[in-house]
Amino acid sequence: MSIQDHPTIGFIGLGSMGGGMTRNLQAAGFPLVVNDVRRDAADGLIAGGARWADSAAAVAAASDVVITMLPTPRHVSEVAAGPGGILEGIRDGGTWVDMSTSVPEVADAVRAAASGRGLHILDAPVSGMSVGAARGMLQIFIGGDADDVARLRPVFEAMGDPERILHVGGHGAGYAVKLMINQLWFSHLVSTAEVLAVGVKAGVDLKVLRDALIASPANSNFLEHDVLSILDEGDYDEGFALALACKDLGLSVDLARAVGMPVELSGLVDQIFRRAKATYGDRAGEMQPFQLYEDLLGTRLRLADAVTVDADQQKGKAA
Repeated sequence: MSIQDHPTIGFIGLGSMGGGMTRNLQAAGFPLVVNDVRRDAADGLIAGGARWADSAAAVAAASDVVITMLPTPRHVSEVAAGPGGILEGIRDGGTWVDMSTSVPEVADAVRAAASGRGLHILDAPVSGMSVGAARGMLQIFIGGDADDVARLRPVFEAMGDPERILHVGGHGAGYAVKLMINQLWFSHLVSTAEVLAVGVKAGVDLKVLRDALIASPANSNFLEHDVLSILDEGDYDEGFALALACKDLGLSVDLARAVGMPVELSGLVDQIFRRAKATYGDRAGEMQPFQLYEDLLGTRLRLADAVTVDADQQKGKAA
């Protein structure tokens, strides 16, 4: 097993996403050096042969490739360039891949701080939620040099679906693509909740309404697949906290503002998500804004319940 085939991976951030990603790296045979704010998050990995490091600098010093998977751009900046951070430990010519949902400015600042050291820095945020991370089937959107992407492809393929590992452009392009995916997905969630709630309140059977929408030009992947976690199971995806979803939406709106593009619809979706966070709490699931419309409707939208609300009855209640 050569270093080129299986470089030592330093991984910082072992939460709901990073935990699954590191388990898949370990299963693929990559030696791991890990760090997290919670030492016990690494117990299973250490039992499987991973090494613990006490700081980001120590992770970087012991690794061929450093990967970060962190909650916010602030955390990425602190871990990369703060005291005891990656820049203190990484060797000249080393590689850092940030797989967090972040913004180009953070990695740009690290590149500027390390100017002349020949570092290879890529942004490679992911989609697929914690389920995709656990299954090793994430979508990965990579911004950086093509040679680096090709060199690191075996690492990415250990965590993601090989057919959906995309080199989307230069530095920062991965961050931008991920933010735009989030922005559109969250908009699909809100619009789907509105349409289903209004149709059911007008007296249409939920299954009939959804089947009609799927058969129409208005169909979407969210309507056909993602919303089933709610309609079938009542699962609002607590594996990804609503507070983080609000953070991601805010970043996409900030990016639009930075490039001078008005995004009135996304701004409204952002406010709806923040209203859901105020209603259900920071730790509610990322799909919890759907429940705002169920609460207005007065019932949960579940296919198993054959939900149909009598329109005249609802009008009487409203009066």
